Amino acid sequence: MKKSITTLFAMLVVVLVVNLAGTAFGADAPVPDKGDTAWMIVATLLVALMTIPGLALFYGGLVRTKNMLSVLMQVFTVFSLCIVLWVVYGYSLAFTEGNAFFGGLSKVFLAGVTVDSVAATFSKGVVIPEFIYIFFQATFAAITPALILGAFAERMKFSAVLAFIVLWFTFAYLPMAHMVWFWAGPDAYTDADAAAKAGATAGFLFQKGAIDFAGGTVVHINAAIAGLIGAFMVGKRVGYGRESMAPHSLTMTMIGASLLWVGWFGFNAGSNLEANGLAALAFGNTMTATAAAALSWLFTEWIIKGKPSMLGAASGAVAGLVAITPACGWVGIGGALVIGLAAGIVCLWGVNGLKRMLGADDALDVFGVHGVGGILGALLTGIFANPALGGVGVYDYVANAVADYSTSAQIISQLWGIGTTVVWSGIVSLVSYKLVDMVIGLRVGEDEERQGLDTTSHGESAYKY
Repeated sequence: MKKSITTLFAMLVVVLVVNLAGTAFGADAPVPDKGDTAWMIVATLLVALMTIPGLALFYGGLVRTKNMLSVLMQVFTVFSLCIVLWVVYGYSLAFTEGNAFFGGLSKVFLAGVTVDSVAATFSKGVVIPEFIYIFFQATFAAITPALILGAFAERMKFSAVLAFIVLWFTFAYLPMAHMVWFWAGPDAYTDADAAAKAGATAGFLFQKGAIDFAGGTVVHINAAIAGLIGAFMVGKRVGYGRESMAPHSLTMTMIGASLLWVGWFGFNAGSNLEANGLAALAFGNTMTATAAAALSWLFTEWIIKGKPSMLGAASGAVAGLVAITPACGWVGIGGALVIGLAAGIVCLWGVNGLKRMLGADDALDVFGVHGVGGILGALLTGIFANPALGGVGVYDYVANAVADYSTSAQIISQLWGIGTTVVWSGIVSLVSYKLVDMVIGLRVGEDEERQGLDTTSHGESAYKY
């Protein structure tokens, strides 16, 4: 009996020591929640849907019949190319520690990533499988270069398109993603000293305080600047301003815009990386701003031109999606409503008045929608993220509370993000187009262009007559 009591006492001592050790040396490492993981798988599929078939059909319907297949081919191939590049070196250069502008090479070919590897979210102690984070970000890296294609549609060599995309993806997209989104994660911010050390390893624009929830700078402004420069460097389409270049299928464009709208919920709400209330807010903001922008574009066009158009409604929806992207997890529903209403009107001007002022043949209005909408959204994020205006504010991970908010300081940070993106993408794009032009040549011959890229570049046709 005495021996049994002694044994029981010894066992209790062992349990106590183990528990104390657990407290002293930290709890078990966090494991992914199945709900978060399932949501991120769905969100990743939704972003893939945005590109193939969403963007492909949206752009394809906007070109002439003879170039429909070429647009589908370019979007499909660029998406595939960028996924492969992301796996080979893209993820490593964007999302590992390096310097303020580029990551390192420690995860080339996804070295060291296993089924047990995890990635941080925006909550302390909450993680998701690294594999799903990798491929969620891969879909962003794939759709962004595909957006550029609309600017020089109907006239650029297929080989030149692919060569340019490789250069731009490597030297424009990857550093921008690193500058805006790379940080050590919330668990590194335990106290002021630890926060300072962690902050020093973050990307350049993250350190500047620029906030971009889902890609206003990294995706939309970045791609739009590349598109605008491409429109200038490739030159205007044969017959531009003299011949009709009306969209050949607004039915396809409407289907594509609808798929973009649906897929964008993965883009925006998925960027929260968790299935929680903030993801729901991003979802609601995306729905609200998009609907508001579709209506504001439609009614403004109706007033100006006398008739509302399907193209206007679809373009307005995309403008709203673009503008709310940087703001979706930062602003309240009221802020989203204002952003959407503003985006529809401002982007309508972007594809009409501003386009005429610039004089470039931006065939599918990449800059007018993605550039103007992205800049507008990034700026308005700085205003409506303010908790006093219904925003969620910026979280202080040391104090574990929302920090005091300064609208003026945040707008300055947003301007840093916008300006850096414009300059960086502009320089990389200019050099990349020039290199490709010197080695391959950017443009197809005039006879090929008149015949259409479907048959001359791919030996196929989108339609049979």
